[in-house]
Amino acid sequence: MSITYNNQPKSTFGLQYLGLNKTDSTLWNLNPSQLYEQAILNKEAVLTDKMALRVLTGKYTGRSPEDRFIVDEPSTNGKIDWNEINQPVSPEVFINLHSKMVNYLDGKKLYVKDLYCGADPNYQLNVRVVSEVAYHALFSHNMFINPTDEELKNHKPGFTVLAAPNFKADPEKDGTRTSTFILCNLEKNIILIGGTLYSGEVKKGIFSVMNYLLPQKNIMPMHCSANMDQNRKTAIYFGLSGTGKTTISADSDKILIGDDEHGWSENGIFNFEGGCYAKTIHLSPENEAEIYQTTQMPGTILENVVLDKNRQPDFDDDSLTQNTRCAYPISYIPNASEKGIGGHPENIIFLTADAFGVLPPISKLTPDQAMYHFISGYTAKIAGTERGVNEPQATFSACFGSPFMPLHPTVYAELLAEKIRKHNSRVWLVNTGWTGGMHGIGKRMDLPHTRRMLSEAIDGNLDEVSYYTEPVFGLRIPENIEGVPKKILRPRNTWQDKEAYDRKAAQLAKMFQQNFERFSKKASKELLAAGPVD
Repeated sequence: MSITYNNQPKSTFGLQYLGLNKTDSTLWNLNPSQLYEQAILNKEAVLTDKMALRVLTGKYTGRSPEDRFIVDEPSTNGKIDWNEINQPVSPEVFINLHSKMVNYLDGKKLYVKDLYCGADPNYQLNVRVVSEVAYHALFSHNMFINPTDEELKNHKPGFTVLAAPNFKADPEKDGTRTSTFILCNLEKNIILIGGTLYSGEVKKGIFSVMNYLLPQKNIMPMHCSANMDQNRKTAIYFGLSGTGKTTISADSDKILIGDDEHGWSENGIFNFEGGCYAKTIHLSPENEAEIYQTTQMPGTILENVVLDKNRQPDFDDDSLTQNTRCAYPISYIPNASEKGIGGHPENIIFLTADAFGVLPPISKLTPDQAMYHFISGYTAKIAGTERGVNEPQATFSACFGSPFMPLHPTVYAELLAEKIRKHNSRVWLVNTGWTGGMHGIGKRMDLPHTRRMLSEAIDGNLDEVSYYTEPVFGLRIPENIEGVPKKILRPRNTWQDKEAYDRKAAQLAKMFQQNFERFSKKASKELLAAGPVD
């Protein structure tokens, strides 16, 4: 079945710069309903009972960080922090794969979306996504900022994502690790994606580019969510996947600025995106009403969510992956900001899901502690299904987003420290993980209690209360918070076996120290002293 779309807004800048010349079948800037049609006709997706779009991404249900490379070329010399995450690849590998992708894609039906990344017009990046699947185009429509039809006519791409999910590399001939590859060329302003349908590679690829470009303009790029209260007080929430960034920021009492990626300039903060990409595992209308409601709306994409016989999503079914997600326009959240812009944050929150049950539910950080915990980027994952693995797994990701940070962590830490000092921001460490024992013994922190603690902190009600300094991590814990049981504030008091808590706290402190050793050469004495003690 063939459908013709007439008079779609098309940029005067074609695809020739990519080497694509046979573009008669290319579909430009289709709207969501048209992309729905295409995704279903192409058998990329099915409809749910509420007319959301469900997509299965196949073998890859998450990002492939080991298959991600940055082209090592002269313009990036001395800038990229080369490591096991930022892996170099030669220009020759990029040129070869680019040529092969062009030969594969040229003449095929392609979907082009011209978009913006960055809500502040002063720092926007013009983005173009070109893919052989309609699903990527709809995802990009949801996740980035959409120009007007008039703006589309003169939209000149600043960075292009060229995606061919069905094209596979030959590792022996093409210089890749596997048949899947994500290659970022910061000189040519192109990202090549092949061998994976997972849309998170599109989103995080552009995020990584912003993380490279913005610090050179003295703008802090951040892997964080952000909201503001009715008095326009802005708060930002750093945290790794699963710590609650999206859930906590989507508070019905607050104005949501964005759920994942922001910049902090001299004007304040601004969202990079125009949508949200939320985890849906165990999603429920009771605990996350705003996010749950988006999954019942046409236009939302459900990724790798299992549907029952009536096409109703089963958010508790993780048989395909734990990383089930939904992608929706931020306007689907009733209290979302229309502009995606906020003031300088008065409060900065570091979220950690501590499955060891050691860290307090909330503590106030000194400036040096703030830098220590920002560089550490700690959370803990629940032990996997492998037999014999019963302990939680500590995870440290510098700046709460090291997979997307091309520069050295100290570049981002120093930028953040400068802005915290300049704007006198308060910094809080909040544990959304376990209390009363580690995973398997204790229980997860109650979300209403977490929201209550954050509300009191953001409103300034914890500025004058008494604080207790716990001895291992040196964290200052409020003695009392209205509406929160006093017992849960001091984690040791929640454990039945106090000696077991002491052993677990010492174990976690050692993990922090060992992780920070790689940063110790560039750290001041004050910064080193801000960490836990033996």
